[in-house]
Amino acid sequence: MKSVFYALSMLVAGLFAASLLVGPAGLGLGESLRALVGKEAGPVALVMQEIRLPRAILGLMTGAALGLAGAAMQGYLRNPLAEPGLIGVSSSAALGAVLALQSGLAASFALALPLAALAGAGLSVLLILLMAGPRGGALALILAGIAISALAASVTSLVLNLSPNPFAAMEIVYWMMGSLADRSMTHVWLAAPFMALGMAMLLTLGRGLDALTLGEDAAQTMGVNLTLLRWMLIGGTAAAVGAGVAVAGAVGFVGLVVPHILRPLVGARPSRLLPASALGGAAMLLAADIATRLIAPDRDLKLGVLTAIVGAPFFLHLIWRMRRVEA
Repeated sequence: MKSVFYALSMLVAGLFAASLLVGPAGLGLGESLRALVGKEAGPVALVMQEIRLPRAILGLMTGAALGLAGAAMQGYLRNPLAEPGLIGVSSSAALGAVLALQSGLAASFALALPLAALAGAGLSVLLILLMAGPRGGALALILAGIAISALAASVTSLVLNLSPNPFAAMEIVYWMMGSLADRSMTHVWLAAPFMALGMAMLLTLGRGLDALTLGEDAAQTMGVNLTLLRWMLIGGTAAAVGAGVAVAGAVGFVGLVVPHILRPLVGARPSRLLPASALGGAAMLLAADIATRLIAPDRDLKLGVLTAIVGAPFFLHLIWRMRRVEA
């Protein structure tokens, strides 16, 4: 077990360093490190401190949030196909951002887009509280999430359909593909508190999720408060994933793929899978962001497009494997 966490930690550290060093500027290792830690002003310092460092930090935080939330959702629902977007947080946050872009708020106020996305994520939590109820079970949570996700997606499509400005519509489509480019430390400071709070809430669920693997009745007998567990899950996912969507756009499949890859390595225990998936999600998103810079440096390959290209075949493989097991 310790070797798995050690290897993941080293992988994340290496990819974080690579994210700082890879880019079209072609900076040397020594020059990059001096510009990163030094106080001298100049174009190299600007590239390292204002462009690459925020991008690497957001990749680390967003990937960790998505991986952790995916493991928590799969553990609570006891369903390998569960992922963070199941409760409608991602689509609601995306709707908030789309409304900010379409209304022109994003152009007049730099932080309007991420703040609107966070507001959309918060609204989705309120809707889940109203629809699923304070004591609703897993089925009620899934149905409420599907309804909210479908509603947010339909309103987003309506906004695109009725948009009189083709440039605004194009900007919306590009944003929804997901990217870490052109982010600043302001985005980091805006998203970091929400992500930290959400991930802290999710990491406390390990014991309850371990007990839940035996069934809800057994978990209650062991003293697990299922109502509190459910709302900690919803609140933590909304804060962590909503903040990630607010600054990085819609990036899919990380929360689905990473827990599946790591589950056999940690003994399939949710309490071990949660921190492992956080590290694995960070590694996957950092690697994908580095790949977008290397594969098509001049074409602005979107991060969400690349994760979908990798994640969709894995999803199909998972369905095929489940079908063979059930046969």
